[in-house]
Amino acid sequence: MLQPKPNIVLIGMPGSGKSTVGVILAKMLSYDFLDTDLLIQSSQQRPLQDIVDSEGHLALRAIEEDILLTINVRNCVIATGGSAVYSERAMRHLAATGTVVFLEIDLAALEKRIHNFGSRGLAKRPEQTLADLFAEREALYRQVADITINCAGLTQEDVCSKIIEEIKH
Repeated sequence: MLQPKPNIVLIGMPGSGKSTVGVILAKMLSYDFLDTDLLIQSSQQRPLQDIVDSEGHLALRAIEEDILLTINVRNCVIATGGSAVYSERAMRHLAATGTVVFLEIDLAALEKRIHNFGSRGLAKRPEQTLADLFAEREALYRQVADITINCAGLTQEDVCSKIIEEIKH
């Protein structure tokens, strides 16, 4: 049985549905919702892609880590950026008060969902493909997750119901 924690932290690939599922899950649980990509953009006063274009993907990761380490909320669903798992410190911080849920989705489904891979503001090396990113990150997601939800063939509401079911067990 999982020890109840006051937050739910969603992790997964870009396009896995973290933000959309997060909003629905927060409504279902009467929680607040926090999208860390929006926090980054707000703090930097520019889109994620501008950060990557002007300073590089490692700068975005560093900014992301700094922002994640400042999060101090309760009864909140937190949708992280896909690259949050690169920071062990940030993930430990989030996991201290949140159940970490990996929204698992296969590469073929991601390829259908993501049409703006090159301009989406992802913390990736310029030559990295979606398949490269998927291969690099999947093990990291599994390593830090308390719960893994296979989202294949599920509606967003079904994903939320599975998360709630898993957390209550």
